[in-house]
Amino acid sequence: MADKTARKEGGIWETVKTIFWALLIAGIFRTLFFQPFWIPSGSMKDTLLIGDFLFVNKMAYGYSAVSCPFSACPISGRILGSDPERGDVVVFRHPSKDVDFIKRLIGLPGDRIQMKEGILWINGVEAPQQPAPQFVEKKEPQGPQGLVPTCSNDPVAPGGDCLVDRYTETLPNGRSHDVLNLTDGWIVDNTPEFTVPEGQYFFMGDNRDNSEDSRFSPATGGLGFVPAENLIGRADLIMFSAAGKSLLYFWTWRPDRFLKAVH
Repeated sequence: MADKTARKEGGIWETVKTIFWALLIAGIFRTLFFQPFWIPSGSMKDTLLIGDFLFVNKMAYGYSAVSCPFSACPISGRILGSDPERGDVVVFRHPSKDVDFIKRLIGLPGDRIQMKEGILWINGVEAPQQPAPQFVEKKEPQGPQGLVPTCSNDPVAPGGDCLVDRYTETLPNGRSHDVLNLTDGWIVDNTPEFTVPEGQYFFMGDNRDNSEDSRFSPATGGLGFVPAENLIGRADLIMFSAAGKSLLYFWTWRPDRFLKAVH
């Protein structure tokens, strides 16, 4: 009887040890290499939609989080990888708020960035936009916060088609992505020229009229420039996507976005 009890206790202990090591390895993997990220808002539409779930590649820029046990901590200790490139979709820590943001990298250190009549200019050169088919989604609550999209064709009845003008923008390095334009003459459709300081970056949302980004000064609660040490990693792949308040609402899943590359 004693041998049977000892074997049972030994089996339980082995199970506990297995779970412990599995969680430890998963934690290390998450801290060093990848960080899960849910898209909470529509600032990156239509590249990223509310409810998209992705893993952030924390090694993309050759940094290691070894010195910090928490995924939200700044990156330190450069090892392998490449420099951030204009056009990357990046997750970073907000310089003054305790929250992670995801935006597109527009300005590198030393770049001059300006918006003129809703068009992006980099170092005095226009980033051309070509008309693309309108972005269409349903006028209904999205995600856990139940956010309702803003439409160019408002007022739109609940459940109706919400339309937004879409353009394909090409950056000076040849990389292209879609941007949305809700309205002309928005408050940062025309800006002064920003010069990106050394060691910092300039970010913008693809949903240009619905994004808190580097066009807004930190003095007024905006983002401003983002220091290099605040970069967490690059978004490369959407793993899963659901438009509803819960993952259990399978009827809101978006199978066409499963395993979709982020451009």
